[in-house]
Amino acid sequence: MTLSRRSLLAGAAVLAASARARAAAEVEVVVIGAGAAGLAAAAAIRRSGHGVVVLEARERIGGRAFTETALGAGRSFDAGAQYVHWAERNPWREIVRASGVRTSDESTGSWPVLVKDGVRASEDERRRRRAGFGRVSGLLDHPAGPDRAVAQAVAGEDEAVRAAATGLTRLTLGEEPDRVSSADYDQLWSGDDIWVDGYGALVARHYAELPVRVGMPATGIDWRGPGVAVETPGGTLRAACAIVTVPVGVLAAGSVRFTPDLPASTAAAVAGLGMGAYTKIGLALDPAKAKDLRDAVILTSGTPGFTAYLEMRPFDRPLAVLHCGGDGARALCEAGEPAALAAATDHLTSVFGAEIRGAVSGGRLAAWWTDPFSRGSYSVARPGRLAAREALQVPLAERVFFAGEAAAGGGAMTVGGATLDGERAARAVLARLGS
Repeated sequence: MTLSRRSLLAGAAVLAASARARAAAEVEVVVIGAGAAGLAAAAAIRRSGHGVVVLEARERIGGRAFTETALGAGRSFDAGAQYVHWAERNPWREIVRASGVRTSDESTGSWPVLVKDGVRASEDERRRRRAGFGRVSGLLDHPAGPDRAVAQAVAGEDEAVRAAATGLTRLTLGEEPDRVSSADYDQLWSGDDIWVDGYGALVARHYAELPVRVGMPATGIDWRGPGVAVETPGGTLRAACAIVTVPVGVLAAGSVRFTPDLPASTAAAVAGLGMGAYTKIGLALDPAKAKDLRDAVILTSGTPGFTAYLEMRPFDRPLAVLHCGGDGARALCEAGEPAALAAATDHLTSVFGAEIRGAVSGGRLAAWWTDPFSRGSYSVARPGRLAAREALQVPLAERVFFAGEAAAGGGAMTVGGATLDGERAARAVLARLGS
């Protein structure tokens, strides 16, 4: 590569601007959001010897990786992320191994029991459902033609295949099949999954030493330069660069005000990424009354909008965890915790009989959809908006950088993807700072 005088001058100008910004800053880098991406970015910057502060709106770190412990000793469950997906390339695989936490390989599990409106499906119905999932997998594997919704990709198929597509998007992406890009689904990485006992707690422990200011939401980012000024309830923090890792649902809601406004290309990237509503409801069970209940169950309903997965006694704990997604999950979140717990208990009863109702002693709703600091479970590319994830990686004036699972390409929707993308943003910031 030949360096021209023009390129040398341009590079000098960037370094000079960076030096002015650092001179005026209270901290070199401010990271907004203490989820996996923000924590990974902050850790990388700190290792480089640069100053960094993380601002987190919640009173805890970890973001959507969170182990719920409110049901008492022996009944914790991961309200958010629980799997190390595509473990062959996931940085959390080795962290999990080194930590010694319990894990399980889900690939050895049996096919779940299928229950529709309280009636257990016949073996023939289960066979048709498995065949339907196989057909959907084939249709979504490297689809030909323009990007379209998953629902469109299976529109000409029979009812079993369409139902399988609906179950797939609701229970993996938390969204309805007509709102999911089939091309984006195809680009997601695959591989071995490791189920982690306390994934959220592990994330929090791993990054416990980072300088995080909890209970400190960023309400505004002024990037007129040469650095950035971040507005918070505790005042304005000035930095040379900012890394913004809040979920795209929060960006779309306008919870963080940008001055000047986001460029049209960045705004379009945010608009191209919706948020799924993957939801979990944990029910505490009496150990004596629930000791023999071990079947994992898929629940479907003749009522449109509901598909759920009932996880019984995860890691042998006296719990039932109902997983659901899409519009049915949104309705449960919006109804509030008491109504959601009642609905989950009804579903449990429909499978195991009325006597199980007396075994339920409490529960917790992980309402990511109505959480103002997430506005959903994880990002979903809208049909025809495959390029939105990559577009979100483009910084503002080389001083405001975006990172997170939404910008992680094939690693989207995962802690591993968020971690890798946070590290990508940190490398870009360090280059901006001249490191």
